[in-house]
Amino acid sequence: MPQGLPRKIKIAFVVQALAASLVMALGIACAGIGVRHSLLRARLASEAADAWAQVAAQPNAPLAHNSRMSTYFLPARAARSAIPAELRALSPGYHVPFWGAPAVIVQQRPAGTIYLSFDPSFSDAVVFWTGGLSLLIALFVTYASAWLTYRTSKRMVAPVSWLASVVARWDPLTPNTSPLSPHNLPVDAGLEVRRLAHALRGMAARVTDFIDRERRFTRDASHELRTPLTVIRVASDIMASDPDVPERSRRAVTRIQRAGHDMQAVIDAFFILARDAEMDAERERFDVHEVVAHEVEIARAQVGDRPLEVRMIDEGGGVLDAPRRVLSLMLGNLLSNAVRFTEAGSVDVVLRPDRIEVRDTGVGMSDETLAKAFDAFYRHDRDAEGDGMGIGLSIVRRLGERFGWPVELQSAPGRGTVATIQLLR
Repeated sequence: MPQGLPRKIKIAFVVQALAASLVMALGIACAGIGVRHSLLRARLASEAADAWAQVAAQPNAPLAHNSRMSTYFLPARAARSAIPAELRALSPGYHVPFWGAPAVIVQQRPAGTIYLSFDPSFSDAVVFWTGGLSLLIALFVTYASAWLTYRTSKRMVAPVSWLASVVARWDPLTPNTSPLSPHNLPVDAGLEVRRLAHALRGMAARVTDFIDRERRFTRDASHELRTPLTVIRVASDIMASDPDVPERSRRAVTRIQRAGHDMQAVIDAFFILARDAEMDAERERFDVHEVVAHEVEIARAQVGDRPLEVRMIDEGGGVLDAPRRVLSLMLGNLLSNAVRFTEAGSVDVVLRPDRIEVRDTGVGMSDETLAKAFDAFYRHDRDAEGDGMGIGLSIVRRLGERFGWPVELQSAPGRGTVATIQLLR
């Protein structure tokens, strides 16, 4: 699920604070170790210089020994048995361990060798507590700054989040822009939010006007086309019933009747889509079996003299509470396409409790054609002679999306097509 802007800002600040904490901890630790190493080397060098000065002034005088430091002088060519075993194997130079063990310096001159061991526990404690307190103070300042900055950022983006929530509740067909009026905006809304709200109000008004114009045009055009189409259909029916009409003319009349039927279906679909906000009032409880049976009878009349059988197979059709005309129109388009592209064989309408399937044994469609089948005005047989304007499947999909009955197609060249209307109750 996508995250909102405030949550993203919170995560960004938390990650930033953790990263800063890690960098500061590593930086203070490395700095403490470096300072400790440098201070111990300087202390060892200073104590060794004092020891050499004492040896030069009083060769036989005892060197400095206390609870924190031990100094040994081994004359040249003398046995090392007087030196502690842990110091004998050390080579000349500094021997400063990482933590916890004594630091040692071994300096060799012609007069002999000095071994100086120093216990750094006190200085280690100083470095540890100084670094630890510094880290705690730095972390406190970092977290406090991050929290205050987050609170400020959250207040700054709150109007944007509020604006997004208002727009998310809009009805795309009739957006309510009253909450975006200047006097309804949050008190802390900045200039950018006010400009955005003003732009959204203007866009909503333009979209509403556009939808209204489209509805009026589609409704008026559908209404005006009904009268001449009715004349054409009545005249073609009269000509088809005249026994004196030549066979060639009769075939033309049949095509006119089929085109008139298709045009009537298109006009009905446009009229429904133009009035989709009012279609809920036309809901009724009807038997799906009756709608399917009616459309199957219409499809059988379109077969003509082809060896094609149109059948209905009821495997559990039920009752729907929905606009009856919409389902009739969708099924009629699918059946019309199936009959048009099936020269022989069968077209079966399988009625199930959750879907209606239209199966044909026609030419089928390739994957490329199937991907474009729902595009308006697309026909894979554009060069072939036949009726239809190539907008049936596009209308079926739009109606299905509008009323919650998605349409799916399965097809293969030479194996026919299966069109499914999912009846989501």
